[in-house]
Amino acid sequence: MEPGREGFGTSASTGDDSTGPRDVLDASTDAAAVLAPDGTVTGWTRAACELLGFRPAEVVGRPAAALLAGPADLARAAGIAEHCRAGTGWSGLAAVRHKDGHTLEIDLRVSASFPLDGRERFLLSARRRQARWPLGRSVLDGFLTHSPIGMAVLDPDLRYLWLNETLERFGGVPRGHRLGRRMGDVLPGLPAEALEGLMRKVLTTGEPVTDYEHVGWSWADPYRRHAYSTSFFPLLDADGTVTAVCYMVLDVTERWHARRLLTLVNEAGTSIGRTLDVVRTAQELADFAVPRFADFVIVDLLEPVLSTEGHGAWLTDAGPAPARPAMRRAALASVREGAPEAAARVGDVVDFVPPPNDGTLLVSGAPVHIPYLDPADPLWLAEQPLRSERIREFGMHSLISVPMRARNTALGLATFVRSLNPLPFGPDDVLLAQELVARAAVCVDNARRYTREHTAALTLQRSLLPHALTGGTAMEVSSAYRPADPTGGVGGDWFDVIPLSGARVGLVVGDVVGHGIAAAASMGRLRTAVQTLADMELPPDELLAHLDDLVLRLGEEEGDWATRGDATFLGATCLYAVYDPVTRRCAMARAGHPPPVVVTPDGRAIYPEIPAGPPLGLGGMSFESAEVELPDDSLLGLYTNGLIDGPGHDLEAGMARLGAVLGERGPGLAALCASAVERLVPVPQPDDVALLLARTHTLGPDRVASWDIPRDPAAVGRARADVTRKIREWGLEELGLTTELIVSELVTNAIRYAEPPLRLRLLRDARLTCEVADSSSIAPRLRHARSTDEGGRGLFLVAQLAHRWGARYTEDGKIIWAEQEIP
Repeated sequence: MEPGREGFGTSASTGDDSTGPRDVLDASTDAAAVLAPDGTVTGWTRAACELLGFRPAEVVGRPAAALLAGPADLARAAGIAEHCRAGTGWSGLAAVRHKDGHTLEIDLRVSASFPLDGRERFLLSARRRQARWPLGRSVLDGFLTHSPIGMAVLDPDLRYLWLNETLERFGGVPRGHRLGRRMGDVLPGLPAEALEGLMRKVLTTGEPVTDYEHVGWSWADPYRRHAYSTSFFPLLDADGTVTAVCYMVLDVTERWHARRLLTLVNEAGTSIGRTLDVVRTAQELADFAVPRFADFVIVDLLEPVLSTEGHGAWLTDAGPAPARPAMRRAALASVREGAPEAAARVGDVVDFVPPPNDGTLLVSGAPVHIPYLDPADPLWLAEQPLRSERIREFGMHSLISVPMRARNTALGLATFVRSLNPLPFGPDDVLLAQELVARAAVCVDNARRYTREHTAALTLQRSLLPHALTGGTAMEVSSAYRPADPTGGVGGDWFDVIPLSGARVGLVVGDVVGHGIAAAASMGRLRTAVQTLADMELPPDELLAHLDDLVLRLGEEEGDWATRGDATFLGATCLYAVYDPVTRRCAMARAGHPPPVVVTPDGRAIYPEIPAGPPLGLGGMSFESAEVELPDDSLLGLYTNGLIDGPGHDLEAGMARLGAVLGERGPGLAALCASAVERLVPVPQPDDVALLLARTHTLGPDRVASWDIPRDPAAVGRARADVTRKIREWGLEELGLTTELIVSELVTNAIRYAEPPLRLRLLRDARLTCEVADSSSIAPRLRHARSTDEGGRGLFLVAQLAHRWGARYTEDGKIIWAEQEIP
């Protein structure tokens, strides 16, 4: 470049005093041009050629407007020309077009018009826009030396050539010990190998590396890790050769620490509260905090929180708290194996509250922060002597205790301690501890509420399901129940075995839509209704019709709750069967339920063809029953669809598998029932499972006696005599007198009020049953006769002598029956 031309194409001085910038007021080297009044260029200097790239032959004689950057500048130029004709010059910024097409912003000066060779002319001078004040070496040196950003220059062998005071302060190593040495030799606390690898990459490629974050220790602050953001870029000489590498370091410890705390909080959200178990959740908090945050963590929960009885809560507005609240150690974790620093183990009763606090801390206190824990503190020695000894023994030096509270409920206390980590807890650590404990407290409270409600639901369901099943001498029964929740959840499936009159047995299995406590409550309603309807001696199809009406009525009653988002009773399926051991016939009806399975004594599995019927709750549709004869020692299986709804939801295949399993002879009925469920449902599935098995027995002729009764009052005496002989034959002489009285009253009423044919039957089962059948459909009525009445005491006498009595209707009329307990 020729002398005097450095003022164009450069923006500022480099700070070298020997070749300082030109005075910004010196216009000797400005680009200049002469314009005619119409804007035609009449003169063009070499400096103007260097500034815009146009040779004189390309500009002179042509309009200067071609050099302007855009239309707005044309309008502006017209205004400037008028201004200059008025005798006043103009100066300012202008945008012009370079020959290669890019736009330049220039400082432009336009003189007032003047005559040249008798013609009006304008003189334009311009220079590239530049800084208005120069930087001297002292300014730059001060900036580099005292900058808040650490800076250093290293040679190609990565040895220090220069560093500023900030970087010297960051590392804590004097400048004299660094110059001429490599980073790893003087700063062992930094990841020198990784940093030098990045610098070699910059030296090789010439490409900078920016904002590389790393963590290390500093001699200036040896007990605290620092985080740094470092950028590397090459230093080039005049021909573009990389001669050195410069790096700039910014201490971002606070930013890194805040980001680390936020990361810990986010990780805690996925690590704490993964189960609905109170103790497990407390242990998850302790395990998460060690060693990320603390070296030793204990979580103590109040006794009511761990209890499944009552509400399990200690409300904050329940009055003054005791000085030493009853708590139990729920969790502990330590960086030392076995947690030897713990004064109590998991499950032990504790009353630890950091002195001088008391139980009020749990209810309304703020976190306790002891940055420097002193084992010789008189308060600790007096109130916590054992813990004071452990503090001294294991070097525990900093503590944070945070009350665990959620939803206005005090739950316990979480304590964090540092011993191996030399840094004391700071204010930011207290905030983190609060956040961790707050998250854990919500999870603990959720688990506590779930455990309480789950226990209540299980208690409800256990109270609603039968505690013991008995089929008398008519059948042997066994059952299995598995809710959809493998941990012992609550479902809506139910089953029951109901003793009926005449040695008969009612079998029922049902499935309520849904799960949980609402389904269990609906199941309880239906089970009670079935027992009541069965006690009325209704046949299976009529029983299901009445049950359908009940479900419709329940749905209407709960319709208002449905609009508020509460769980409602939507419907159910049911199968009801009545087995008569005398006739070996079983009457069955079903409401949208799978058909029963019958396994004959020879091991064949059959599925009786019973009309399906609609599910309960639809209304307006009828139910039909069917009868099948079951050979003695047949196996009758009633089940819910969860047992057969296997992979692919092929119900027919599931029914075939059930029949094959039940057809295997060998184990007892209870073992067969449990094995069938285990083999058909080996893993949990989303539906409840219920299975009721019954092995049928026949009430043989040796246990049944019957007589036809003519409609003759004299037949009463003969009936008493026949019954008395049979009672003696069965060895039941103790029941002879009461049986004679019952038979006498029932036969007398039938002769007087009923229609023939009349028949008397005596059954010896688990009880002694006396039945009188007639063809009338009018049921007898129990009267309470007055002292002056001559009659009306027959059924009252029967009711007093019998264990229970009643009437049931048949296709041919009705049967009046009375049962007595056999001694």
